[in-house]
Parts: sequence; structure tokens; C-alpha cells
Amino acid sequence: MASNSDSIYYVLTKIKRHPELIVMQRARYTNTIMIAIDDRLKIADAGFYFPELSLMVNRLSNDFVAKNEDLLDDYFAKTNSKQPIYHDVWVTTSHLPAKRAYLLELSYE
Repeated sequence: MASNSDSIYYVLTKIKRHPELIVMQRARYTNTIMIAIDDRLKIADAGFYFPELSLMVNRLSNDFVAKNEDLLDDYFAKTNSKQPIYHDVWVTTSHLPAKRAYLLELSYE
């Protein structure tokens, strides 16, 4: 992974503290949560980590998942999963300029 962990951590903590930045949030399937946030949020290297009209998909490192378990659990609780545990977390990001939104999807496996 290109180590977007810092950017992902920043976005997840920022929108947890400022839910007004969320323009759309929905559980998809049983193990994913899709979130769109206002693209006026300042994110370091946003053009790289949130590519315009393209998807970037990465598995978060085991260290990142272990270190940020409480934060990731908060978002996991918003999925439709009945499983109480996950091992891997995948993150998909994109920039949707027409919607003025950054897309972030967390997939728990």
C-alpha cells in the first residue's frame, strides 16, 4: 500500500468528530460501509489518495488495524454484518468532482 494509512486515519477521525462533513453514508452488502464526504475537506495529497473518477483499493496493514481497532470498530458497527469479528479491512477511495465528494468505502473480511 502506498501508505495512505495516515490520510485514511485523518479522514476517519475527522468525520467521526464532524459528522456534518458526511454527505452520504450507507451500509452495502453485509460487510461494507460507503461514505461520501464533502471534497472541501483538506486532505494531504488528496489527488493521489482520492483519484479523480478512478478507484484506489488497498488493504490496511495489520498494524494499522490493530492500532486503530476502536476507530475501525465504530465503522464496522454501521455495516449489516452479523459476524462479531473481522480480520482484514480494505479501503476503496475516489474523488467524484461532479458530486463534490470524496468516496471512502471500508470493507471488512
